[in-house]
Amino acid sequence: MRQRSLIAITAALAAGALTLTACGSRDEGNGGSEAEGGTTVVIGVDAPLTGDLSAMGLGIKNSADLAAKIATKEKYVEGISFKIEALDDQAQPSSGQQNAATFVANKDVLGVVGPLNSGVAESMQKVFDDAKLVEVSPANTGPTLTQGPKWETEKVRPYKSYFRTATTDAIQGPFAAQYLFNDAKKKKVFVIDDKKTYGAGLAATFTKEFEKLGGEVVGTEHIDPETKDFSAVATKVKSSGADVVYYGGEYPQAGPLTKQIKAAGANIPVAGGDGINNPAYMDLGGAAATGDFSTSVGAPVEELPSAKDFVADYKAEGYKEPYAAYGGYSYDSAWAIIEAVKKVVEDNDGKLPDDARAKITEAMQNVSFDGVTGKVSFDEYGDTTNKQLTVYKVDGGEWKAVKSGTYTG
Repeated sequence: MRQRSLIAITAALAAGALTLTACGSRDEGNGGSEAEGGTTVVIGVDAPLTGDLSAMGLGIKNSADLAAKIATKEKYVEGISFKIEALDDQAQPSSGQQNAATFVANKDVLGVVGPLNSGVAESMQKVFDDAKLVEVSPANTGPTLTQGPKWETEKVRPYKSYFRTATTDAIQGPFAAQYLFNDAKKKKVFVIDDKKTYGAGLAATFTKEFEKLGGEVVGTEHIDPETKDFSAVATKVKSSGADVVYYGGEYPQAGPLTKQIKAAGANIPVAGGDGINNPAYMDLGGAAATGDFSTSVGAPVEELPSAKDFVADYKAEGYKEPYAAYGGYSYDSAWAIIEAVKKVVEDNDGKLPDDARAKITEAMQNVSFDGVTGKVSFDEYGDTTNKQLTVYKVDGGEWKAVKSGTYTG
């Protein structure tokens, strides 16, 4: 961004969005198409661009697009311009897997930002890893993606091509439990989840910490995310004696859920993770959402000095949709790919090598820069080293930050 022009070492004080389009292909080599005056690199973006979760997905796409445009405008990588190719996964694992194959088939794609959903990521990881194509998610929080199915007792990284700029539910769930028990003084919780990878995993880590603190789980329930009638669950919540509900899932279901819980006579807050941290939650929940809680990764972008240019540039670019919860993380994910490309190009006498994908994946492990969301770097599992989280509360029809910090286990 503007600062980056003066201090090239700081690679992401701005944020924005990528709406990359395919830039053509070439028959040989691995990555980048010849363009007038240089080489064009495509960054793929996978997110739900239609459907219930599109409010988050479009923010991811736009923010990646902004990073590509800024890197190209500033000639951040000599001789390289960047574009995005955005594909819609509709929050479905099968679509995500098809999109992954499409990205792999396009040799100009040298990195992918996304997806939003942890369940979708599970379907994409092996496809990318087999092709040595790096993937950086701004939103996935399921611990198994980076630390394996036995992450609680034996951490093993499944795929070396997978990275993320969002912290995991191994931290987010317990962080919420500590806030609700210690700060909000809630002692009896009713836990609900949508049975999906993200929701069930988040509810499990929350529950373990809440009970460890001395809290009581007075009821549990699973809901069908395909329905909007939660009256039976709401009745169970009312009769349980709970003083708070914790929901593992996303806002399209959480909004109607909180409305129906309040309508059943249970005047208690609903809390959830980053999956409900979207303005659409209040649209769906109406007045019933007031006083509800959510957690989200990092600190509020609007409050970060490092994100001032991102917010201004996003507005100046004229994107129709807000950058939403993951805009800053999407920008940083795209910029991490740009940094890796820069390293590989500089190490190869100013041009992309034939094995660019493998080299970029390798370079990603050591990427480190000052991003929109803070310091961006990755640990040995591909997880972000930024473990900050924030608790939000619905007040005046908005999510307002009430506490930021890190989980102390």
